[in-house]
Amino acid sequence: MVLEVLPPAHATVPEGGQREVEGGSRQGHGPPWVKGDEGREKGNGARSGPGGGPQDAGRARRLTNWLSGKTGRRADRTFRVRLLVQGLFATASILIGLQLARFYLAAKAGDLPLPTRPPGVEAYLPISGLMGILDWMYQGTLNVIHPAATVLILVALATAFFVRKGFCSWVCPVGFLSEIVARFGRWSFGRNFRVWTWLDIPLRSLKYLLLAFFLGSILAMSAAGLQAFIQSPYNRVAEVKMGLFFLQLGKTGTLVMGSLLLASIFITGAWCRYLCPYGALLGLFSWISPTKVTRDADACVSCGLCDKACMARLNVSKAGTVTNPECTGCMDCVAVCPVIGALDVRTVGRRRVSSLGFAGAVVVIFLAGYVGARATGAWANQITDQEYVERIQDLDSPMYGHPGR
Repeated sequence: MVLEVLPPAHATVPEGGQREVEGGSRQGHGPPWVKGDEGREKGNGARSGPGGGPQDAGRARRLTNWLSGKTGRRADRTFRVRLLVQGLFATASILIGLQLARFYLAAKAGDLPLPTRPPGVEAYLPISGLMGILDWMYQGTLNVIHPAATVLILVALATAFFVRKGFCSWVCPVGFLSEIVARFGRWSFGRNFRVWTWLDIPLRSLKYLLLAFFLGSILAMSAAGLQAFIQSPYNRVAEVKMGLFFLQLGKTGTLVMGSLLLASIFITGAWCRYLCPYGALLGLFSWISPTKVTRDADACVSCGLCDKACMARLNVSKAGTVTNPECTGCMDCVAVCPVIGALDVRTVGRRRVSSLGFAGAVVVIFLAGYVGARATGAWANQITDQEYVERIQDLDSPMYGHPGR
């Protein structure tokens, strides 16, 4: 047996220290965007002046308190706004998938003009995005085959720098699904499990080995080789090939996907923890992020709830500042902490970052990348509808096999 049991999610908390209460108008704590611990103690007692619209101010306060509030059991809490942001990005991914399916079916039938192809689907082409960055450096211009892939990976890297691996815990639909499956495991069995340390460490190295392989392969390509791949028949329809791969899983693909899903029930984030090279890359960038979870040793009561809540299984209760690249910036450790000020996310100048502030940073970075790309013409590709129709009719041809094979 290679698994050791984690403590139950409903573990008790020792008394002591100033208790923290969840956000909401009932608790009487100040608005979550107020910086500094003193702002968290002001309460909601203040009333708007006669001309300030007290009813509107009250509704806004209740909404922000609800968003910044927490949900879940004592050692399994998360900020409500994080679930909302995850849900919004997951919904966007589903809509993009449906739009791509509609585009493919129309192209397969030869129905011109085609429905709009969703450029956002290129978020699922990170290798093409990394190639696009290097090609951009070589050529001085962004490629017109998958420009959104390059833009989106740059946005993800920016997210990793400013808000750690916030992409993994606030944006990524795979991460969201993984968390849902892990919660199902806790609901079914009362707990998740963790792999023994002597096995966990080498397993975690797998994603870094995969990242090294992909980066090494890309960096080894010449400028001409990169251009040849980017312009290849395979890459020109890579998003369609990717979509069909998941829709037409064979026995091997089904077995692998099913195994990962099953493993994620028992081990929180099995794919993310051990195999995701994208997460490994973002983790390395997050290492230099100015935003970190910080612990006040004087306020901490050593209840250990933060360690139990951490999806990356870090020893938050022993750290002064969490710098580990495995930290996903989920803020769950902050959500479960029972003592005001014992745990916070802080950035430059040790300014506290609230859950709403963190969520706002994630969304603003993505919106800035999207709006900027659209404004500069770096979002939609320049492959014509006619070319898509002709290529999709012939996708089974060997010319659409991966160029590396």
